Amino acid sequence: MSEVLLKVENLAAWYGETQALERIDLAVHTGEVVGLLGRNGAGKTTLLEAALGLRELDAGRAELFGCRSGALDDATRARIGYVPQQSDLFEWMSADQLMRYFSAFYPRWNQPRVDGLIQRWGIDGQQRIGQLSVGQQQRVSIIRALAHEPELLVLDEPVASLDPAGRRDFLQELIGQVTLSCTAVVFSTHILSDLERVAADVALLEGGRLALQAPLDDLLDEARRVRGRAVTVQAWLQAQRLPTLASVPLASGQLQVVTRMPAGVALPAGLEAEALNLEDLFLAMTET
Repeated sequence: MSEVLLKVENLAAWYGETQALERIDLAVHTGEVVGLLGRNGAGKTTLLEAALGLRELDAGRAELFGCRSGALDDATRARIGYVPQQSDLFEWMSADQLMRYFSAFYPRWNQPRVDGLIQRWGIDGQQRIGQLSVGQQQRVSIIRALAHEPELLVLDEPVASLDPAGRRDFLQELIGQVTLSCTAVVFSTHILSDLERVAADVALLEGGRLALQAPLDDLLDEARRVRGRAVTVQAWLQAQRLPTLASVPLASGQLQVVTRMPAGVALPAGLEAEALNLEDLFLAMTET
């Protein structure tokens, strides 16, 4: 049975009187790749920071490798790689100096991999980080997070500043990391096509709540938009015990819902259903 590397239970967070997270439960196991989706302000960064012990919890519990995330020892921290949304690099250092500095903290630091990525991604290791472009700085952050071969990799919008070629290179490196090392990955993104290329599971945050978590392949197979008379739609959902992921009343007593419709579930006369891709599903669940 795979190990639970990251676990949050009943997690809540507040900013003043505004609740940012509400009763979040999430678990990530060895070798899993979880894509965290949500609009700006949905709580993605807050969830990742809370899970990593980078901010105090207002309620609930967060654990990493079975230890409370706010009280990790150095050995446990060395098992985690993290790329924040906002750069936390030492801008007065060069990339080479930064890597040498951090290598002292990690017993599994892979310098040949660092050298290879710096060369392949076209980074001038002698140039001060503050003089690099935003995209190059993000590449340096990614290299630093990968260099010690972490067992858990947490990435907050890791490709936001990269061009399409840079995103492709990063995703290839990420796939290799998971395949070779069974690394678990949690990453937030707003680029759905990137998520579809690498994520095995999707977690959707909406208004601080975990609105959906499921394997990506299952979602793509089962997501449906169903239309028909409201009473017929509601009776069918109840009879089949299907979830209502989004609901929009239409004219003349009609109703449109988004649901997950497994194979073998029959659609009664009078109802129409269409398959949804991930973008359709995301928009339907976040616009209602």
